[in-house]
Amino acid sequence: MKRVAIQGGLGAYHEIAAREYFSGEEVQIVPCSTFRDIFTEAEKDPQLVGVMAIENTIAGSLLQNHDLLKNHNLMIAGEHKLRITHSLAALPGQTLTNIKEVMSHPMALMQCEEYLDTLSGIKIVEHDDTALAARDIKLKEMRGTAAICSSLAAEMYGLEILASGIETNKRNFTRFFILAQDEMLRELQKDNHINKSSLVFVLPHAEGTLSQVLSVLSFYKVNLTRIQSLPIIGREWEYQFYIDLTFSDYNRYKQSIDAIMPLISGLKVLGEYREEKHKKNEEEKIQIEHAAN
Repeated sequence: MKRVAIQGGLGAYHEIAAREYFSGEEVQIVPCSTFRDIFTEAEKDPQLVGVMAIENTIAGSLLQNHDLLKNHNLMIAGEHKLRITHSLAALPGQTLTNIKEVMSHPMALMQCEEYLDTLSGIKIVEHDDTALAARDIKLKEMRGTAAICSSLAAEMYGLEILASGIETNKRNFTRFFILAQDEMLRELQKDNHINKSSLVFVLPHAEGTLSQVLSVLSFYKVNLTRIQSLPIIGREWEYQFYIDLTFSDYNRYKQSIDAIMPLISGLKVLGEYREEKHKKNEEEKIQIEHAAN
């Protein structure tokens, strides 16, 4: 059995990502209140795997999670891209006309703004977690209140779905990292073809340093797929850079890292893993939904 730590309650999108990534395996979910708790729990238990969101196609990067990766010992063992499909769910027997309040995580509320604008006289309430919003409605018997959550959370907490697919942008994907250490890391990667890596490093505050690094990577045919800069606290105008690289030749990738070392400092390899592509059937589903609308 895979024991997997997630941020949020049972039924959260993190759980869906975990179960999809480990499809065909028995999975025990370990809910954590915060992203930091994922690292705390997994570092205490080497057999525990972590699943953590790192970026969303609409909301962008989860900046605090970059520093968690840098400052802890868990390594990226893989990635999973999950399409986020929101549902509006309430206690059984209610209709949209009964709903006076909609509760969910701020990001979910933001992603469903156009749908919420069609509901008149609705109060919007922010919650810490989409799944826990659904759980609270069930436990507190909150009639007249609906949650924006996953269909899994609605089913898990006995709510009825009043509307589904209410997200404004159907190309709403969240990318998750699969995190592990030591023996569990090796187990997760034993059959993987590694063609992607995530790094963090610091550049000196000098003109042209970033372009020099990118030129070296290009020379070795290493492709930069993502870059995120974050300020270094206490060092004015200095930045650390988080980058994702893809490559077809692992040896040339390693050579490129050696080649940029004189240009950077504080390098940490956050993980080397297999790149995951969007699934073809997911793209076809999006196209069908666009045509229907």
